[in-house]
Amino acid sequence: MDETRKFDPEEVQEQAKAELEQTQAFEPVEEFSLEDIIKEFGGEPAVDLEQTQAFEPVEDAQPAPDLEQTQAFQPVEELTETREFTPAEQVDDSTKALPDLSQVEEKPQVTSDTIRLDAIDQAELQVSMVSGAQPIDDEAEQKADPFTASWEPEYDQPMGEYVPPQPIIFRPKSRIRELKKKLVEGPEKQYYKLAEKGVGKLQAAIFLSLLVVLASAATTVVHALGLVQPDRVKAMIFGQLLAMALAALFGSNQLVEGIADLFKKRFSMNSLLVFTFLACLADGVLCLISTQRIPCCAAFSLSMTMSLWHTYHKRYTEMGQLDTLRKATHLDGVGVTEEFYEGDRGLMRFEGQVEDFMEEYYKVGAPEKRMNLYSLVALLVSVAVGIGAAVLQFLSGGLMAAVDGGVQVLAVTMLAALPASSFIAVSRPFALLEKKLHQFGTVICGWKGVNTLCGKAVFPLSFGDLFPAGTVKLNGVKFYGNRQPDEIVAYGTAIMEADGNGVAPLFTQLLASRNGRHYEATQLRAYDNGGIGGEVEGEAVLVGSVSFLKEMGVEIPEGIHVNQAICVAVDGELCGLFAITYERSRSSGAGVVTLCSYRGLKPVLTAHDFVLTPEFLKNKFGVNPKRIVMPERQVRETLAEVRQQEGSEAAVLVTGEGLAPFAYGVTGARALRSASNLGVVIHLIGGILGIAIMVTLTVLGQLQLLTPANMFLYHLVWLIPGFLTTEWTRSI
Repeated sequence: MDETRKFDPEEVQEQAKAELEQTQAFEPVEEFSLEDIIKEFGGEPAVDLEQTQAFEPVEDAQPAPDLEQTQAFQPVEELTETREFTPAEQVDDSTKALPDLSQVEEKPQVTSDTIRLDAIDQAELQVSMVSGAQPIDDEAEQKADPFTASWEPEYDQPMGEYVPPQPIIFRPKSRIRELKKKLVEGPEKQYYKLAEKGVGKLQAAIFLSLLVVLASAATTVVHALGLVQPDRVKAMIFGQLLAMALAALFGSNQLVEGIADLFKKRFSMNSLLVFTFLACLADGVLCLISTQRIPCCAAFSLSMTMSLWHTYHKRYTEMGQLDTLRKATHLDGVGVTEEFYEGDRGLMRFEGQVEDFMEEYYKVGAPEKRMNLYSLVALLVSVAVGIGAAVLQFLSGGLMAAVDGGVQVLAVTMLAALPASSFIAVSRPFALLEKKLHQFGTVICGWKGVNTLCGKAVFPLSFGDLFPAGTVKLNGVKFYGNRQPDEIVAYGTAIMEADGNGVAPLFTQLLASRNGRHYEATQLRAYDNGGIGGEVEGEAVLVGSVSFLKEMGVEIPEGIHVNQAICVAVDGELCGLFAITYERSRSSGAGVVTLCSYRGLKPVLTAHDFVLTPEFLKNKFGVNPKRIVMPERQVRETLAEVRQQEGSEAAVLVTGEGLAPFAYGVTGARALRSASNLGVVIHLIGGILGIAIMVTLTVLGQLQLLTPANMFLYHLVWLIPGFLTTEWTRSI
């Protein structure tokens, strides 16, 4: 307000009298006091005018709205509580008679002379000149909005602590984008490079080269049987040289690769094949010019065919691995943790990286390095044997015999030093393994990963590995006794959740469907005979199998024949029986079987569920339970908390789900190492034996036994163990 004026009560009364004289005359009905007027308008008794000290008129007041919407009072500075009324309403009830209120308008006009009454003597003024003014409830005002964060629902009974189920693990989109970027830059880019080359040309080259081998072998056998006339020998020699030239043409990439390795200051089996081709070509020319014998072209053509097959296996393996990685949406790895259980290493699972594979992609494996080193030694030994044979022939037959004998021995020794199946001793097992691993989305990170996974180790198995989500189902519930079913379900859920059992989510889901209460279990205890116990709301609760409850002294009704059931007993009385169905998935079944099939590799159970007994595992997975390590409960809990250190390199990368991709990756790497090492040993033995035979024949001067038929038969003999060893990885 801009200004206020103070009036005495007498001045107010005189002004009211003057205004009443100017109005029309009303027939008075009866006299009303000020309090009666206020009550008539719905207010409380007004304060006596004699108790007021000051009246302050409000200047320039606006016309008042409907009395039912007018505020009862308006706070002003230095005033406690006020109420508004017009001077016409303030009439001394002792001196004046008021007109008939029935003829007066219910909405009187408020003028600029409206004044405000300050209540001073009363502490709480609740007087209002208009209806609708309600007292303020402080407690209701302080109550929180039922939709705010501070609001808590009121329950008739207290709720126990609710343990929510384990959160769903999700992978942020940012990490997926980062993974896809690495996959595009690495595996996918390399995959399309190999896809441009394809395998069609290699397959055609292998097929044509194999036809050449059959043709050469046929003519060789015909000559060995003496069915070729002497005048046809040169034509046959020319045909053998032509067949060898065709084989070299079909495998020209192999020869070029062998020469390139020499320029890179490394020696490979293809490099030895280049020198073998030159030696066989020189021997064939000498046979065509001077002597009437058949060169060993069939054996060389067979070696060239195996070399092409080696390249095909290698490209097939690489394309399969790269194709697996480029389609990945996530990468899980398997690494090694030292001193995991009783001094043995543990094969742990963690998040893998693309670099773990790409860093080993271009590296040559240890078995192939051994064969390359042996090839260099074989070349040097063959040259030495050829020179020795030339010297012996020179001493006995002259220069021409020395040249012819030396070249013949050199070519045959090179062929005998490296059996044809040596080329596929490493590549074929890897190709067969990759064909199976590709179905599971598993990739082995080079030979470094193979060596890492080999040796004595344990593989931890959790409940989720044995029974993934969706394989454990509730098949039925039966209640006993007089207790409420909701209470029985709540008690069983409290024990299962406190124990961390793998079946606990089923109980939690059942409890939620019945809108039951959550309790907190105390005094939890695990028993060795297949059950757990604890206290819930001060009552002893046992949860376990039927046999467990019988051993604990709980009376079991007759007629219960449920093989897979979880029973709940409260205070020694059977209250509920929950029939559970455990379905064995193909992934978990295959994974457990293959893990139990390898010596030096033992699966160790980290799940402490009381249902996972040796008899149960034997019936479900058909394996010898002695092959599965089952430590004490405390040890299992400790092993379950072990995690792989950050920055560890993965030996196997997995893009699939379930146990089988991890299990086949580990066991496949072990089978690959065994097959490759055994294949290398067998072919080294064959090569060394071939060199020894050549040395013996040279010293004895029995060069007439070095026929093309005998050499071809020698290669065919070593093909048998070579193929058998490469089949090892097919049966993982």
